[in-house]
Amino acid sequence: MEGISCSLKTSIWALLLLNLGFVATLVHGQLGTRFGFYSSTCPRAEDIVSSTVESHFKSNPAIAPGLLRMHFHDCFVQGCDGSVLIDGPNTEKSTVPNSGIPGYDVIDAAKTQLEAACPGVVSCADILALAARDSVVLTKGIKWQVPTGRRDGRVSLASDVSSLPGPAESIDSQKQKFAAKGLNTQDLVTLVGGHTIGTAACQFFSYRLYNFSATSLNGADPNINSAFVPQLQALCPQTGDGVKRVDLDTGSSARFDTNFFANLRNGRGILESDQKLWTDPSTRTIVQRFLAGKGPQSLNFNGEFAKSMVKMSNIGVKTGTQGEIRKVCTTIN
Repeated sequence: MEGISCSLKTSIWALLLLNLGFVATLVHGQLGTRFGFYSSTCPRAEDIVSSTVESHFKSNPAIAPGLLRMHFHDCFVQGCDGSVLIDGPNTEKSTVPNSGIPGYDVIDAAKTQLEAACPGVVSCADILALAARDSVVLTKGIKWQVPTGRRDGRVSLASDVSSLPGPAESIDSQKQKFAAKGLNTQDLVTLVGGHTIGTAACQFFSYRLYNFSATSLNGADPNINSAFVPQLQALCPQTGDGVKRVDLDTGSSARFDTNFFANLRNGRGILESDQKLWTDPSTRTIVQRFLAGKGPQSLNFNGEFAKSMVKMSNIGVKTGTQGEIRKVCTTIN
């Protein structure tokens, strides 16, 4: 812009920024969501959700990873439409992956307050998307703008949870499930990085600790650091009931950071599907970039997580006249 006057330069930059803002709105508009959807219809919506999440978090920090996981499970089944919140004997909520997640009461509490403030306006699906973001913030992670405008679904089937990745799933299978939702390999590694907070029950990984491999001196999965095996065996004894929970990110399970990836590099991944992010060359390179500090090949985990969460939160959204705005999150109107 050499030779252009200062005022003209300012005008050009303003126009560029305006166009960028228009593009961002257009992209989310095509997906049916946008930033500030409730700015006029329920201006305190986000504040009500965040204050509710924070108050529950103070008494039970486990709700943070619970809400993050709940949002992930919601979006991968029927799209991000709050279907995971519906009660019933054959609903998503009734299945093993969803039945024990802490945080359902947080969504219900936020919904009660929002119905009092703005009846019939804010969807349960949006409450969940906002609460997932707030959970990351409360565990010292990044804060990002959440596009809103989702409506709630009327269908919740236990049989549909098969679309969720499992704890022993191969990388190829995980890639296929993510690709089916419009997410790429970097999104996969980034979003699984959400395991930097939270726990897993012994029943989902203890098979890795006993009689897993004839080639391993201790019988455990050889991809587990041999010095780490006795620690895990003490936490999950072979004769245990499997319900005891173990930190997914040893040493930093309450803080949203990159320590989870460092644990994978050191053979300290808890779930087999997580550890495979390091043993598979196609995903290891991404893990390495998250651990590369500030070099030219590095990736900023917090920034990339925010981008992937926005991308994921727009999977299969219902907008306009689709679905409904539930009065109570646990049941359809």
